[in-house]
Amino acid sequence: MSYLTRCLVITVILAVVSWLPINGRNPGTSDSTATQSGVNPPQRSIESQKSPAAEPPLEWVDPATGHRVIRLSREPGSASLYFHQNAYTAEGDKLLITTPRGLSTINLKTGKIEPVVEGRASNAVVGRKTRQVFYLQGDTVYVTHLDTRVTREIVKRPELRSGSGLAVNADETLLAGSFIEGGQRPNFPPPASATPGARADSYPGKGEMMERRLAARLPMALYTIDIKTGEVKTFHHSTDWLNHVQFSPTDPNLIMFCHEGPWHKVDRIWTVRTDGTGLRKIHTRTMEMEIAGHEFFSADGRIIWYDLQTPKGKEFWLAGYVLATGEKIRYKVERDQWSVHFNVSPDGKLFAGDGGGPHSVATPGNGQWIYLFTPTGGALKAERLVNLAKHDYSLEPNVTFTPDMKWIVFRSNMHGATHVYAVEVARANREN
Repeated sequence: MSYLTRCLVITVILAVVSWLPINGRNPGTSDSTATQSGVNPPQRSIESQKSPAAEPPLEWVDPATGHRVIRLSREPGSASLYFHQNAYTAEGDKLLITTPRGLSTINLKTGKIEPVVEGRASNAVVGRKTRQVFYLQGDTVYVTHLDTRVTREIVKRPELRSGSGLAVNADETLLAGSFIEGGQRPNFPPPASATPGARADSYPGKGEMMERRLAARLPMALYTIDIKTGEVKTFHHSTDWLNHVQFSPTDPNLIMFCHEGPWHKVDRIWTVRTDGTGLRKIHTRTMEMEIAGHEFFSADGRIIWYDLQTPKGKEFWLAGYVLATGEKIRYKVERDQWSVHFNVSPDGKLFAGDGGGPHSVATPGNGQWIYLFTPTGGALKAERLVNLAKHDYSLEPNVTFTPDMKWIVFRSNMHGATHVYAVEVARANREN
């Protein structure tokens, strides 16, 4: 590390420490004082000057782990995407986030935040080639360029809102998802979150809701949308609850989806071709109360990874299925290191996890941390990165690696309002 870099780091740390509360507690519970600017400490608004402690810190070194954490967002209620929805440009320079005002990008080199889509947008996913985001607004699927903000309507189909999606394929010719046929709408909404900007990912009664939704046996189908023409094709018609539709990051015609519901009652993970052929079940339960889920592709599309418990709440694994050979992989996960969601680094060598709350499947004994995992001898060796003791797990953190693998991005309400954060994979005190 150069002398100038050391000086800069010391200056930033001193600047941050100088306005932290002297009692050492995490500052801030208000959700109304953050401003929108770059990653450098912003000029605080008149409102924030009235209560400076209410604004979460922009940067700190976690005293329990030695890893540097930065707050990427400025507007309270901002959040990163769900863990399997790509949010990064192929060049790795921009990250897409949601805000109370719509969709924005964060320049990961400068910290600059730019609005991209105005108004509520859902089901967003970033293409891996053309620097475009695909999303739903109302009954319409749109595409917007992340740099120019040029927007085009792809198709208007109200029923597409009733299921899962959107997924975008490897060559950005198709979108995919699931929907309920016959104009029916599911009537099993989660309760509204009391925290501005926080979606209720986990809430009391969710298990009972999933039981009722599974039992309803609503007719569903998978679909693809031709991005150029807007043509919608449907296939794999079923009364199973079809959810979590994902495209392979490398095979433009391979879709992964799940049979949703209480995990101990479904063989969840499946793949199928976009023409409806090649249906394949990835994992079959072999014992009472065995569960598998929160599946995701490796970056090279070779392996499907998923959380496996044999049985539920007893033995924890990160499991993998090699698509070309059918080979099965299992890495042992300790109870206190189990995570709601896992993710894999772009080179496939490391994993990340977002821990679990006090009412998770791993209680008692689970840990509330952002974890870095290294596969070692059939198990995952864990390193703690961020202490999430003050995070409310009704909002799931949903970890992702940045394309350069130097940071892990997550969303958190550990300081009150929901914000987007990143933790550096290397410890702050290590020489570069």
